[in-house]
Amino acid sequence: MPRRHRLRALAVGGLALLTGASTLPAAAADHAARPSEGGLSAVIRYTEYGIPHIFGKDYADLGFGEGWAQAADQVCTLADGFVTLRGERSRYFGADAAPDRSLSSAATNLTSDLFFRGIQDAKTVDKLLEQPAPAGPSRQSKELMRGWAAGYNAWLRQNRITDPACRGAAWVRPVTPVEVARHGYAITVLGGQGRAVDSITGARPTPQGPAPQSAAGVDPAQAARETFSQANSDMGSNAVAFAGSTTANGRGLLLGNPHYPWQGGRRFWQSQATIPGELNVSGGSLLGTTLISIGHNDRIAWSHTVATGVPVSLFELKAAPGNPHAYLVDGRPERMTERAVTVPVRGKDGRVSSVTRSQWWTRYGPVVTSLGSLPLPWTARSLYALSDPNASSLRFSDASLALGKARSVKGIQDALRRTQGLPWVNTIAADADGHSLFTQSQVLPRVTDELARSCSTPLGRQTYPAAGLAVLDGSRGACAPGKDADAVQPGIFGPSAMPTLVDAPYAENSNDSAWLANADRPLTGHARIFGNTGTARSLRTRGAIEDVAAMARRGRLTVEDLQRQQFADRAPAGDLAAADAAKGCAALPGGRAKDSDGKSVDVSAACGVLAHWDRTVRTDSKGALLFDRFWRKLDDSAYIPEGQLWRVPFSAASPVTTPRTLNTSAAGFGRALADAVTELRSAGIALDAPLGEHQFVVRNGKRLPVPGGTEALGIWNKVEAPWDAAHGGYADVGMGSSYIQAVGFDGGPCPVARTLLTYSQSSNPKSPHFSDQTELFSAGRTVTARFCEKDILASPELKVVRVSEH
Repeated sequence: MPRRHRLRALAVGGLALLTGASTLPAAAADHAARPSEGGLSAVIRYTEYGIPHIFGKDYADLGFGEGWAQAADQVCTLADGFVTLRGERSRYFGADAAPDRSLSSAATNLTSDLFFRGIQDAKTVDKLLEQPAPAGPSRQSKELMRGWAAGYNAWLRQNRITDPACRGAAWVRPVTPVEVARHGYAITVLGGQGRAVDSITGARPTPQGPAPQSAAGVDPAQAARETFSQANSDMGSNAVAFAGSTTANGRGLLLGNPHYPWQGGRRFWQSQATIPGELNVSGGSLLGTTLISIGHNDRIAWSHTVATGVPVSLFELKAAPGNPHAYLVDGRPERMTERAVTVPVRGKDGRVSSVTRSQWWTRYGPVVTSLGSLPLPWTARSLYALSDPNASSLRFSDASLALGKARSVKGIQDALRRTQGLPWVNTIAADADGHSLFTQSQVLPRVTDELARSCSTPLGRQTYPAAGLAVLDGSRGACAPGKDADAVQPGIFGPSAMPTLVDAPYAENSNDSAWLANADRPLTGHARIFGNTGTARSLRTRGAIEDVAAMARRGRLTVEDLQRQQFADRAPAGDLAAADAAKGCAALPGGRAKDSDGKSVDVSAACGVLAHWDRTVRTDSKGALLFDRFWRKLDDSAYIPEGQLWRVPFSAASPVTTPRTLNTSAAGFGRALADAVTELRSAGIALDAPLGEHQFVVRNGKRLPVPGGTEALGIWNKVEAPWDAAHGGYADVGMGSSYIQAVGFDGGPCPVARTLLTYSQSSNPKSPHFSDQTELFSAGRTVTARFCEKDILASPELKVVRVSEH
């Protein structure tokens, strides 16, 4: 019997599975419920592209299956993350090397270790685990963590690691449930303490220094904007929900397109998780987490986008006279808490020694001496503390679990209202009854505009209007954020304060604020900390609104329309500027322009390339490479000063269509074109070379052309391929579209879903699922999701594995 038929026979005979139901049939449920000898167990059924469908009789068993299956695909990446969480990177990889920034912004292994070992020593997560729900995690979440740790450990015991990234490595070790919880905690504080790791671990008092607003000539408003800008972030997303009024069958549709790193521990991983009669959800999880982060069940689909809400605030403190480690609150001195953290460090000679550094904590949070590019000097007169309300939360897992169990848009809203556990994302959802939703339900410091007016320091009066970063007077107890009546945690906004839009024809977000989730129904009246309104939107937001608004007006939408939108690869910057650029190029005297070195460059060939470019970033697009290099330079104010790029300025009355009309008379126009032409020619790249010849990834020696384009171009299908001049062109794609899902409902028990994990399930080059979905992405194709039993059983690659602790 051929292997394929043998596996299908095993599936049907061994599990006695029935067809046509969206939940686990009784016979299979009975089978899954039979305990294995001595511990936890799960049934995992694999379909095409290595996607596991995991059954457990309870939450611990389900977690066991998730931990096992994640380890099977990503053991080295996961183990590397746990080295980070234990504060042992310096021991194994050296103090000065850089971590992959999956779990924090730490620049070196040493600062990463000091931060995470400090969390471990302070038992921060242990204490949060002891809090009763909803302040702490629910029993179900704790059981998932317990099961996940057991599943991961069982896989390590029972299997041989083949991935060369960690085969035989001493740092691959079993984990505990608390370490699994610490992983979720690290993700929760990514936008807060996690982005200030170097500052937290390196904060020291210095002699009298300049005030931060004048330090080193830094503009505090600009520094704050840059720190919290989404434009150059390694995380972003698009998502749109369509209401039934726009669809062919009156039911909701959702397209989710998160942009995340393609390597390291912040990758998604795809699965279906089922507990009979309790839970049945499919989608993408962030590696190391216990349940679906973005996904769908048979009635609801949801996605997240990184929100503009600033998840932290700063408190400016008055130093107590004569004591650099004390500060004043209402005139009374308070001593800081010292955390003396010791970590092991391997020296160049291979010997391991100990390094101890102190961190300093206040009632508001840790002392910091910078935040991003914003300097915050610790002097004899003043200092700054970082307040991060997410550092008091382990509710992310319960929020994800509640979303997976929701049955409607209202259920999504109820889940978010009850758990209040999403740290730095918006939620976009659509349901089978035709409802749509956008909500910025994230954990945010309760900094109202009124509080900012009455309590901002001189620094805060610059940073808050500019970027939503509050700098409050910590010497006054009255300046601490209060508590909303419906908030589960002191110092945060409650659910009733969140920007929310229900049942709009479309609800879309591309990492700008909630203002234009629907351009015809703008959301206003919220505190500045949530995001700005009445200001220019990114080209990605403008292009997305143009596309989805046109789709909504056209109506009768289907899942196929969502797929076409995902891979349309229209370049909004090209539509706005390519024709103008071609005309400006043709008008250059003699077809020449001076580059940044003052050298005259023949750019005449570029004019026709720009004119004939199809304004897309598909792999066969000719001219996309030239426009990309040119546009990245024009997007830099060093070429054309801010405010001079467009002839028609931004208007809040027309935020989707302004600014527009490229200013080709600006002095930097010709220089940007000359530099772009020189760059491509120096790299041996023809000006009209097809995009896919130079934008690609290499998988096991095979080059796969990659469609999509950079943030600056405003592409929905975003990918970022760094320019590597030293090696003659573009480097492998480093981040962009990740777990994509297009989901609809047809009135039956099985959702209509198309998915794609762009970088594939496994990072192990020896796995058959190392590049299979990446090849689909290269070709603009998706996977037909298998959610119901009849569809799972129909998989020609069905493979059933029963896993247990023994």
